[in-house]
Amino acid sequence: MFYKELYVFDSNKPIKATIRNYTKDDFDQLIRVQKEAFPPPFPEELLWNGEQLTNHITLFPEGALCVEIEGRIAGSITGLVVQLAKGDEDHPWAEITDNGYIRNHDPEGNTLYIVDICISPAYRKLGLGKWMMQAMYETVVHLGLDRLLGGGRMPGYHQHSADMSINQYAEKVLKGDLKDPVVSFLLRCGRTPVKPVANYLEDEESLNYGMLMEWKNPFKV
Repeated sequence: MFYKELYVFDSNKPIKATIRNYTKDDFDQLIRVQKEAFPPPFPEELLWNGEQLTNHITLFPEGALCVEIEGRIAGSITGLVVQLAKGDEDHPWAEITDNGYIRNHDPEGNTLYIVDICISPAYRKLGLGKWMMQAMYETVVHLGLDRLLGGGRMPGYHQHSADMSINQYAEKVLKGDLKDPVVSFLLRCGRTPVKPVANYLEDEESLNYGMLMEWKNPFKV
């Protein structure tokens, strides 16, 4: 099981945080965080439900992590293990994650796939998302997997889609000519781009594209 204590910073003030596996006792707080992070008009039926969370802690508890500050859950990150060959990465989010139910989790797989990362808005200035991603990198190493993979939204693309293709947009983000809220965040977390995928998820701002980004296990290169 995973348990880590660390300090994060609110401006210059250190605040103690704990990253650990979430359990059934945390379900109400996890759903609260999702509601805070994805308020209406985000469809409530797309937020975590009890069956999904039960599958997470039952099928792959190592990939079910939360971050806690002063006894309150501030965010979560969830993954599953799949078998994916290099170049075999065209898939929608719903298919690769079983719509978040992860019943396709493969203990013999080679890739830890990120299902979701969610930080309550009140805690986003603390850099918790980056620490949660780091915890998943450590899980990759601990389990001896080849890599971490996941798709990120590209919410800045709709502002430029009339003038450039998705590949041109991605190239400009990587060069620093444009900033994308999600892709740029993942770059700061140490992820590297694999490729944009069409019809990855229903998202008007991304025009349904997702950018697949990976982190390779440095001990298995």
